[in-house]
Amino acid sequence: MAMTSSVTVPRAFEARDRLGPFRLKRLVVALIFLSLAIAPGELGTLTRELMTDAYVAVSVFVAATLLLFYGAERVFHFDIGHALKNARGWQVPLAALMGATPGCGGAVVVVAAYSSGNVGFGAVVATLTATMGDAAFLLIATRPDAAVVVLPLSFTVGIISGWIVDRIQKVELRADTDGNNEIAPIVGKTRLQDMVYLLIAAPGLFVGISQLAQVEMEFLLGVSVMWIALAGTFLGLTIWATSKLKAMTNAKDSPLTRMAEETSFISVWVIGAFLAYDYLAVFGGLDLNAWFSTIAPLLPLIAIVVGFVPGCGPQILVTTLYINGVIPFAALLGNAISNDGDALFPAIALNPKAAVVATLYSAVPALIVAYGFWFLAPGFMN
Repeated sequence: MAMTSSVTVPRAFEARDRLGPFRLKRLVVALIFLSLAIAPGELGTLTRELMTDAYVAVSVFVAATLLLFYGAERVFHFDIGHALKNARGWQVPLAALMGATPGCGGAVVVVAAYSSGNVGFGAVVATLTATMGDAAFLLIATRPDAAVVVLPLSFTVGIISGWIVDRIQKVELRADTDGNNEIAPIVGKTRLQDMVYLLIAAPGLFVGISQLAQVEMEFLLGVSVMWIALAGTFLGLTIWATSKLKAMTNAKDSPLTRMAEETSFISVWVIGAFLAYDYLAVFGGLDLNAWFSTIAPLLPLIAIVVGFVPGCGPQILVTTLYINGVIPFAALLGNAISNDGDALFPAIALNPKAAVVATLYSAVPALIVAYGFWFLAPGFMN
């Protein structure tokens, strides 16, 4: 019996190691999404419609932006960290601009540049204050009028915050490093699933752009838009569930691989936010408008506190609530300034103390701007 045990136990651990504990959890989540999509009746119908909306309204735009960003970096052979280091007086504005770019890619680069000694702490605060993370894609796709106000305002607040912090922050928060700032493993050669993901995302992007132009499409080249979106959605879920990456990709991987991996990661949060809201509204009978109206003055503060949560999922949910008219513009703005999106994950990994301090710094302008709009322009953009 002892010999049997010595053989069986290592095999069990070996199987678990091949999957990885966090990949096993992702597989469970992916299977839950699949079960909801193929469920009979109203549940399945609603789920498929929401997944389609999430894909053509957000995921395809995320994919296009990431491919453009990573592709340009590879084609033009430039090192953003060194460019920021040589920018001198323009360092904070450039860091804020990278943060204000939809998605978390720009902010992640600035955080890594700080850890390697290429930028100052004010640049970190500027980029984390200016970024809205992946929630910016959702806002641009669904409420471009609000995005035109939120993104430039966050950019401006980020610059001012960064300059002030560089003046008042005298304690060095940069952690000692050995020069190796790679925080994500290398995937390797471009995979077949990366190329297929792009082939599906391309027509999906065309549909998404058409919908922004208020041209509704049910079929594209004789194929239902829903089937295109669901194919892209479940390929993304497969990539995410089987990935060895936690969130970020390695700069040494191809732009196509980085696009597929990171878009898949982001899309899971987007789908979750879409499903959570509509399930509560349709099946739970929850009237969020009535519930939130009883605590209306606290909404900007609550949204700012939610912004402290790492990742883009909670921030996408806040943006979804604004789009559906549940929370006011002041709350959305407070969350946009206080949240750091996925950039907070590498910040914590590279320098947890600096990440916490930068996040707390961003709360000050978030409170000022959010409650400024709450009291001075309560009906603005609502």
